[in-house]
Amino acid sequence: MRHVRQSRTLLWPPVQLGSELTRPAVITAAPPRAAWRRHGTLLDRCFACVAILPTFALMVGVFGMPLAFSFYLSFTGYAQGRGLFSGGYVGLENYQDLLSDPVFTGSIAITLLYTTAAVAAEMILGLGIALLLNMDLPGIRICRTALIIPMMVTPIVGALCWKLLLDPSHGVINNWIGQHIVWLGRPDTAFAAIWIVGVWQSTPYVMLILLAGLRSLPSEPLEAAAVDGASRRQVFWQVTLPLLRPYLLVALLLRTIFEFRAFDNIYAMTGGGPANSTMVLSMFTYLMSFVRFDFGLGAAASWLMLLMALLACLFFIAVIRRREVT
Repeated sequence: MRHVRQSRTLLWPPVQLGSELTRPAVITAAPPRAAWRRHGTLLDRCFACVAILPTFALMVGVFGMPLAFSFYLSFTGYAQGRGLFSGGYVGLENYQDLLSDPVFTGSIAITLLYTTAAVAAEMILGLGIALLLNMDLPGIRICRTALIIPMMVTPIVGALCWKLLLDPSHGVINNWIGQHIVWLGRPDTAFAAIWIVGVWQSTPYVMLILLAGLRSLPSEPLEAAAVDGASRRQVFWQVTLPLLRPYLLVALLLRTIFEFRAFDNIYAMTGGGPANSTMVLSMFTYLMSFVRFDFGLGAAASWLMLLMALLACLFFIAVIRRREVT
């Protein structure tokens, strides 16, 4: 008996006429559900694209157009009193002027120094506080709530409060130490003051990230290390810290981005002075754009700042991915 196979057909039963068997009857099967499933998936994708289109258009209008216009301004000589697109094309002169300006190059160095010092202090203090708050002690919940208050205060309000505390004539700090120090009037103390305020405001942010990481760590490796007789220091360096590394890298990336563009504290406390000792890139860009109204230089400075921040982000992302692979 010979059977004929065809795709998506039903070959049964064979029909017998006399002594010979004819070919089996061919019955067409119902259309497969896979085609309907693919059709439904295509409709879902089209609906998703249509649904996010208004949000995408809004984001382009809010963020894309200002970025494009600032990029255009960075290549023009646009200044106050002219039309919107009346600035003449000057090529790379704005960027050349910035790179040859000692104030701008000095602001890059100050920004890198401030970012490095602030992020290092925030990471160390945040990790230490997170380890302390991870212990189950009486009243620890009250301490956790109290320690996030600096992060909840509006940055400009916190900076103004610190400015009052550091006032040379009526400040509380000078009364405590019994000396008359103009904290915000000297380059060394002014830089230290904005650094202290930045660390005070941002350390709770790092502490929350690392505390959440500590709470989510598996207990089996810690228990195994304790059974093996490892000391607390060995458990921290060999077990806890490697498991906490992804949270550390995320906190390091976020704090580096935020501190690199720090503006609120410096604007409220020193305004970039004295003698440009606290002139970070964001403050330089603000002064160029909205005080001197040199929008071409201000736009060029903002794009250089964005480029440096982007390179830093790409570096951290590459490090995180390499850690995940290994």
